[in-house]
Amino acid sequence: MNKFVSKEEGRLDVILSQELNISRAQAQKIIKNGVKVNSKIASKSGYAVFNGDEIEYEEIEIEENKFTPSDIQLDIIYEDEDILVINKPRGLVVHPAPGHHCDTLANGLAYKFNNEELEEDEEFRMGIVHRIDKDTSGLLVVAKNSQSKEFLSNQISQHLVKREYICLATGIFKDQKFRVEAPIARNPFQRKMMSVDVKNGKSAITHFEVIKQFSSLALLKCDLETGRTHQIRVHLSYIKHPIVGDKVYGLKNDFGCKKGQLLHAYKLTLTHPRSLKEMTFLAPLDDYFKESLERLVGTSNIDY
Repeated sequence: MNKFVSKEEGRLDVILSQELNISRAQAQKIIKNGVKVNSKIASKSGYAVFNGDEIEYEEIEIEENKFTPSDIQLDIIYEDEDILVINKPRGLVVHPAPGHHCDTLANGLAYKFNNEELEEDEEFRMGIVHRIDKDTSGLLVVAKNSQSKEFLSNQISQHLVKREYICLATGIFKDQKFRVEAPIARNPFQRKMMSVDVKNGKSAITHFEVIKQFSSLALLKCDLETGRTHQIRVHLSYIKHPIVGDKVYGLKNDFGCKKGQLLHAYKLTLTHPRSLKEMTFLAPLDDYFKESLERLVGTSNIDY
């Protein structure tokens, strides 16, 4: 049997899905096949797991997710036989989830790829190797074959793909450049949120630069050294400078930004899986971000 020690608390199926990077439905199949927690059989998906519990499980063959093709217009920045770079619009979910079964980026890719001569294996046709939050806009790279997916996944896991963001944050910053290093884990009380957790969290490092300081707001560049879920949003909230419009980690005052946080993945630098050449892609701020800047600080014409 395979083993791991849980670093979080929660339902057994949720802990398994997070640790093994699979869906909860797939985790529940593993539980039905036989799972032990601290050497005791745990047969229910809702079995309570605590930090430090040892979980044993048998590997099973997991059927890959099938995505219903949906004709979703994709803003394609670059495409060749190996990769696809997309400027994801705000409001688009990357993977199917409760309430979003057919209106995600994965569904849009299924529609596009069904009309092209690509590999038939579903895993590689949906070659999304990293994610962006629903209400964050910006650049994503997608692999178009198994070799590219493996190469890009390795690049991301080794922190060799550079992802740079722009955001509008609250408050006045004393330093033009600063770094936040604070481990992040799932919030034990609100499972849809992440939080800084010095004891149980995974290493998370973000580099920030103030592009323009306004009276009570600041435009920042954000450079991810690691890629934890909600990392930029959590780190800025942690240092008491949450992103404007962030409904989860921000202030009660959303500054009239009803479509979510003013956060945009504007720059992506990677090594091409076939040519091995470094490539950099840029995506301009979307209309929502620009209109919010005009309204809140009087201009959207800012060099970055």
